[in-house]
Amino acid sequence: MTSHVRGVIARGKGEPVEVATVLVPDPGPGEALVAVQACGVCHTDLHYREGGIGDDFPYLLGHEAAGVVEAVGDDVTGVAPGDFVILNWRAVCGQCRACQRGRPWYCFATHNATQKMTLEDGTVLSPALGIGAFAEKTLVAAGQCTRVDPAVPPEVAGLLGCGVMAGLGAAINTAPVTRGDSVAVIGCGGVGNAAVLGARLAGARTVIGVDIDPRKLEWAKQFGANHVINSRETDPVERIHELTGGNGADVVIEAIGRPETYLQAFYARDLAGTVVLVGVPTPDMRLEAPLLDFFGRGGALKSSWYGDCLPERDFPMLCDLYLQGRLPLDKFVSETIALDQVEPAFAKMERGEVLRSVVKL
Repeated sequence: MTSHVRGVIARGKGEPVEVATVLVPDPGPGEALVAVQACGVCHTDLHYREGGIGDDFPYLLGHEAAGVVEAVGDDVTGVAPGDFVILNWRAVCGQCRACQRGRPWYCFATHNATQKMTLEDGTVLSPALGIGAFAEKTLVAAGQCTRVDPAVPPEVAGLLGCGVMAGLGAAINTAPVTRGDSVAVIGCGGVGNAAVLGARLAGARTVIGVDIDPRKLEWAKQFGANHVINSRETDPVERIHELTGGNGADVVIEAIGRPETYLQAFYARDLAGTVVLVGVPTPDMRLEAPLLDFFGRGGALKSSWYGDCLPERDFPMLCDLYLQGRLPLDKFVSETIALDQVEPAFAKMERGEVLRSVVKL
């Protein structure tokens, strides 16, 4: 039977979101129906609302979520009804050239549900990142469900579905930060502070947080930064060099996605250092710099998609660390809200007042 649930819809570019009735079909082959328990309010959802990702309106927003599998379709063996899961938007296929080469985190043929969720009038919805979890229930590919320990609160577990995993993974997987490294993180919002936390977890000796907002710099200290730089007041490149013996940082993680801050990251790294771009640029942004500088400095320039994570490997491990008290994920939850409070949560996020607002259902 089709489920009638409440969900948060973005009907048009820049329009305020609204709560509407969503029709969710029963799972078909390879699909799972998930009762959503919590979903974080991520910048990516705001990008969808603003038309920065596509124009396939109306969108069913929400993707950073955890919940309980309610039903599965034929041929599903990895999860079963009753499983507590984190939803992921990179369900690997196991067959593409990246998967066959042993690099499934780069999978080029990730899965989404085949059936469509709709409005009551039959209008087809585009689920954000193939998930659409600002809803009481959602339909996903079964591979988008990763089982984790149900002892982890859903409002915490769901954060690993996107932003926190992106930051942690940028440090742990993409860079990767190793013991004794010096690390600078430019942009200390949710993703950036997760990168700070990831750098500490990986054994970095020096972790430097950079931002223009004093509140975010205080958060960076709480997540393990032993130096912070307000780049409105101090040249971050010069200061990072000063804090690293004049050399620059071994790893610089750019968590904003702007040309000017990317160049700061580039020039703030050591000669053979690594830059990791995890902030998401807009399509119109361009980078301009002397090509000779790229040639002469060596090292590595990387981008990090979803923290180069492999959900079935990383989500359970990080949940275990949380339960052991070694990964303070609950510090990212600034507030819990209802479905009809997503629009105000977007405004708080834009003003930098929260790390994460989390919808609880």
